[in-house]
Amino acid sequence: MRRQIALLGVVILICYVALFVRFNQIQVFQADALNERTDNTRQLQRDFNEPRGSIITADGALAAYSEERRATLRYQRIYPEADLLSAVTGFYSFNLGSSGVERSYNDELAGRTTALKLRELTGFFSDVSSEGDVILTVRKDLQQVARDSLGDRQGAVVAIDPRDGSILSMWSWPPFDPNQLSTNDSTAAEAAKRFLDAVPQKPLLIRAYQDNYFPGSTFKIVTAAAGLESRTVTTAAPDYPVVTSYTPPLTTSAISNFGGSSCGGTLIVITARSCNSSFAQMAVEQTGPEPMIAAAERVGFNDIPPIDLPDAATSIYPVDFGDVVERPPGLAPVYSDAPRLAQTAIGQNDVRATPLQMALVAAGVANDGDVLAPHVMAEIRARDGSVVERYEPRVWRQAFSPTDAATLRQAMIGVVTDGTAQNMAIPGFEVGAKTGTAQLGTTPPRSHGWMIAFGGRPGEVPTVAVAVIVENLPGASSETGGSTAGPVARAVLSAALGAG
Repeated sequence: MRRQIALLGVVILICYVALFVRFNQIQVFQADALNERTDNTRQLQRDFNEPRGSIITADGALAAYSEERRATLRYQRIYPEADLLSAVTGFYSFNLGSSGVERSYNDELAGRTTALKLRELTGFFSDVSSEGDVILTVRKDLQQVARDSLGDRQGAVVAIDPRDGSILSMWSWPPFDPNQLSTNDSTAAEAAKRFLDAVPQKPLLIRAYQDNYFPGSTFKIVTAAAGLESRTVTTAAPDYPVVTSYTPPLTTSAISNFGGSSCGGTLIVITARSCNSSFAQMAVEQTGPEPMIAAAERVGFNDIPPIDLPDAATSIYPVDFGDVVERPPGLAPVYSDAPRLAQTAIGQNDVRATPLQMALVAAGVANDGDVLAPHVMAEIRARDGSVVERYEPRVWRQAFSPTDAATLRQAMIGVVTDGTAQNMAIPGFEVGAKTGTAQLGTTPPRSHGWMIAFGGRPGEVPTVAVAVIVENLPGASSETGGSTAGPVARAVLSAALGAG
């Protein structure tokens, strides 16, 4: 009898231990996965029946808040600026989930971080709630300038502070109104989502950081960096021949300068003139593939940028150019894919970049070679206004040596003073820029217009870097970037610098 009782006790103990282990597995180790399941509405119902923090721009505009309703769901998210800030805030919907800051900082807005929970506990006997407010680095006034300057042309604008990675503006056209997706009327929200998904221009795709494009001649800054880093190029040599085109080895297809024009010279001159023939020759005959790959990856290509927003796209530079087929004396080895290498030097072929990535290229040049991690959150505040978290700037990439960054900065300033971006000049400020036109290979010809730039007080570290793309323009003119993206970039840069 005692043996049976003992055996029963062991069985009960084993069952208890198994139940205890399973309970902790579900409650602790699987809690996040269960909470995030799309068919688990308990978490959502709790969130929509509790207060949620606000999203506020750097210049004090209310970008998002929760409005109390007398309905099944107690709160509904409201976006007072409609589509102006949607590229950053995203949306927050019971039926459709969330995007943007609403997703990245959900725990802070819902008050579920340790720092915010402690605030709630310290106010146990008072009416203190734990939700946090997200204060953005983005400025409403710059968003308005970006929106008004780009108009109804498809494209994107990014402005960033090179010194700490703060995103000052991020605009994408066409935009969307997050109020339509965040309504608690599930039928209306789902209808709005179906409509937006059906629009060919994809308003829910934030072009500024979620899509990539041929960067065209803006990529010549990376090619120049490869030449400088490999020590095969200086400001004095090579002195490229003045020609109308360059024909890479292993092909009869020439890479031509715009309109059949002749150009050549040393690094500063060919950058100012945006000389296709010289940069293609540089990549094939001076640097070769490895320095080009290394230079691209040092600025962030082939990696996901660490921006604190979801679903960032990767900028791409190819990493395989075939085998060595020839070793010309005094020049880089010739690879079997030399024609493709020449095309990548001018931002064509398999090169793809997000506007954010090209803004980071300009920022790295401006900031002595360091590319800081881009971010839209400045700080998290408790409901009493006290700061519970601040974003700590960090270097993401050491893209260029300080010496090479100074040379690239000189070259980009030359593009404004003596080259293809003279319309970027801002009185009282030192501005560097690079135009770009990415040809799409269509008939009739079409292209993307680009401009990247930085600006600041003379003799000081530049305080703003910008990138602008205007998509799918008619024609293939090398002036397209300067004449279309240029005025947009100048307007945003001027406003960010406070240049009257």
